[in-house]
Amino acid sequence: MSEPILVAQGLRKGFQSGTQWLQVLNGVDLVLEPGTITGVFGPSGSGKSTLLHILGTLQRPDAGYLRILGREVFQLSDGERSRFRNRYLGFVFQFHHLLHEFSALENVMLPLLLAGVPDARAQAEAWLRELGLLERAHESPLRLSGGERQRVAVARALANRPALVLADEPTGNLDRHNAEQLLEIFQRLNREHGTTFFIVSHNPRLRAICHRVYLLEDGLLKPAEP
Repeated sequence: MSEPILVAQGLRKGFQSGTQWLQVLNGVDLVLEPGTITGVFGPSGSGKSTLLHILGTLQRPDAGYLRILGREVFQLSDGERSRFRNRYLGFVFQFHHLLHEFSALENVMLPLLLAGVPDARAQAEAWLRELGLLERAHESPLRLSGGERQRVAVARALANRPALVLADEPTGNLDRHNAEQLLEIFQRLNREHGTTFFIVSHNPRLRAICHRVYLLEDGLLKPAEP
């Protein structure tokens, strides 16, 4: 049996808001197995994005333990953690965060160039072809539709063939047609490439593609039915 990609234990996180302390995560435990799609659902403000940012090593927890691919990531230096994140993790956000001064192809090439991949252009083109965007490779993101921009963001997230893709409300800025198309892409990538996804959302349609589903309530993950 393969080792889990990610193991989290007792993750806690709170924030100061004016004179009040808001405890967002109250001891989250989670195991992500390779080749699975895991969904976390809950209303806005429940802490879903905070949890994703911690699991993605973008934010440090107040307490708890996080191991990804056997590495205790918060024991790494900032530079080591940044390199680890670029090599092994991919991110898809509600807003695509593409760089408008670069073409779609150049946006996808960026994580490859940062990782020193010698054939960055060829690999970026391969991912754009995979997602049906090769003919749009040299367009600015400003000339792409919302659905196309999000597919470019997915290609960028997958560029380094990460062990884990973390998606934060990936359909939140899309119409129903493009949202359904994106979910089909996630399913296909999981099926054909074994890509592991961790998705946080309040879109109930995402449940249909998940192998495991959790609700985030009172700062804790509670198993739910897909």
